[in-house]
Amino acid sequence: MANTRTVTVINGDGIGPEVSAATIRVLEALKVPLEFEFKDAGAEVVAKFGTNLPHETVEAVLKSGVALKGPTGTVVGGGLPSANVGLRKRLDLYSSLRPVKSVPNVKTRYENVDLVVVRENTEDLYAGLEHIVVPGVVEALKIITEKASTRIARFAFDYARKNGRKRVSAIHKANIMKLSDGLFLDCCRKVGREFPEITYDEVIVDNLCMQLVKDPTRFDVMVTENLYGDIVSDLCAGLVGGLGMVPGANIGERTAVFEAVHGTAPDIAGKGIANPTALMMSAVMMLEWLELKDEARRMQGAIQKVYGGDAKVRTGDLGGSATTREFTDAIIAAL
Repeated sequence: MANTRTVTVINGDGIGPEVSAATIRVLEALKVPLEFEFKDAGAEVVAKFGTNLPHETVEAVLKSGVALKGPTGTVVGGGLPSANVGLRKRLDLYSSLRPVKSVPNVKTRYENVDLVVVRENTEDLYAGLEHIVVPGVVEALKIITEKASTRIARFAFDYARKNGRKRVSAIHKANIMKLSDGLFLDCCRKVGREFPEITYDEVIVDNLCMQLVKDPTRFDVMVTENLYGDIVSDLCAGLVGGLGMVPGANIGERTAVFEAVHGTAPDIAGKGIANPTALMMSAVMMLEWLELKDEARRMQGAIQKVYGGDAKVRTGDLGGSATTREFTDAIIAAL
C-alpha cells in the first residue's frame, strides 16, 4: 500500500491484548493505510526481558513515531517503576491529552459533558525524586520549570485554537505553593496573552473538583501540572461513565502514544468480555493526529451509532451481555 505508515502496537497486560485486537480489527475494516508492528511492555513481560519497558520497544516507537497502547500493570508500593511513566520520560511525551465527552445512552448524572484535560507529563512530584531524610521521614521534591510549564500552556492554547474551544483554565494551588505553582501560572499567563480570542482563567484545584461535580459544563480546556492532572482527568472520566469511556494520548514533539487509560482488569482477562471502547476512541485520536481525518470521522461515527442504537450491544460493564467480539462486530457493521 502506498504511503503506508507503521504503528507500534503495545498490547499491555490483562485485558490489553483483547482490547488491542478488537481495535485493530476495526482499523483494518476501515482499510487505513497503516501497518502494525507488535512490541512488549508491562508487568507480564518482566520475566522474559528483566524489565517492564524493553529498550527495543522504546526504539520502535522512536522509529515509527506513533504507538497504540493497551493498559499496563504497575505494582503498588514496590517493584519496578511504571512502564507508562518510563515511556513518557524516554520519549519526552510532555503532554497528556484527555478529551472527556458524554456518550449516547450511557446513563450518568450529567448530559452534554465536553471537557478536555491537558496535563503536563514530565515533572512535578511525578519526577519521582524521593529520599529518606532520617528513618521515619521521607522527602519528595516537586519540580516545576519554566520550560515545561510554558510548553504545556502553549499546547493547551494551540489545541483550543485549532479545535474551536473558547476557554482555557489553569489549575493550580498557588495560594499554598506560591513559588512552584506560581511559576506555572506565570507561564500560563504569558502564553495566554498570545491568544487574545481565548478566555483565560485560573481555578484552585480543590475548588475545581467541587465545581466539576456541581456543573461540569462550566469548563472547557483545563491545563494542569502532572499530579493535579492525573486526579482531575480521572474525576472527569467519572462524569461520563468511567475510564472505559474516555480516550487518552501522550504527545511529544516527534512521537505520540495513544492509549486506554483504564486498568488491566485481571479479573476478566481472557474471558472475552472486556469493553474496548476506550482504546477504540484513542485510535480515533491517533487517526486525527496522523491526518487521516475521514477515517477518524467514520470510526467515531460508528462508535456513536452503536451507542446510540440497540442497548443490547453493550459489554457487561455497562449492563449489557455482549462479548468483546460481538461489540466489535457491531462497530464494524456500523462503519
